[in-house]
Amino acid sequence: MSEVLDAPVVTAEQVADYLAEHPDFFTHHASLLEKLYVPHQRGTAVSLVERQTSLLRERNQQLHGHMSDLIDAARHNDIQFEKTKRMVLALLEAWTLDDVAVAIEESLCRDFYGDETVLLLFSERSLASNSVRTLARAEDSLVQPLIETNLPSCGRLSGAMNRFLFQERSPKVQSAAVVPLVQGDTLGLLAIGSHDPHYFQSSQGTLFLSYVGEVLSRCISRILREQDN
Repeated sequence: MSEVLDAPVVTAEQVADYLAEHPDFFTHHASLLEKLYVPHQRGTAVSLVERQTSLLRERNQQLHGHMSDLIDAARHNDIQFEKTKRMVLALLEAWTLDDVAVAIEESLCRDFYGDETVLLLFSERSLASNSVRTLARAEDSLVQPLIETNLPSCGRLSGAMNRFLFQERSPKVQSAAVVPLVQGDTLGLLAIGSHDPHYFQSSQGTLFLSYVGEVLSRCISRILREQDN
């Protein structure tokens, strides 16, 4: 009597592994595609070809949306770059502190939608400017906490700080960004005010503000050296 051997059992995991190692399997067995069914989210059954087509269509829509987001971001960056370039060129062409104040106000209020700007410099002598405020000693002022880290800060200012910086315009300023101006020593600060309480927030990034501060610090330092000479 011949011995009957049990046929080996093929597990689902083995089938899955085999198909993963042979992704072209259905190329040579296309007829199987119409016989295979997978459950649909609505409870009905669709053929594997239909399911694959649906998944590819969904993936294509996701990629299209992602591409649209990238294009929108690129356009936004191009616009921001052009605005920043205009500001930097205007500062490079500034020969006086008044020129600097005008360039900053035009750029930050016109191109970047700020509402108020204040340029405050620390100096023991009077500077030749009608647009720039001077303060004799930084450590004796309310702004000392804003400049001691040398980093820009954004958000709501205290009432006293707001009044000190923006003076008669302070009632309209609901949020602000303060940028320390440092070139070796602390030269002063730039304050940008907004009538919108949500325009400047403590959680927002400050990379652009840091860049503005670096460029502005170099321009002011140059003008001050020229005045001394």
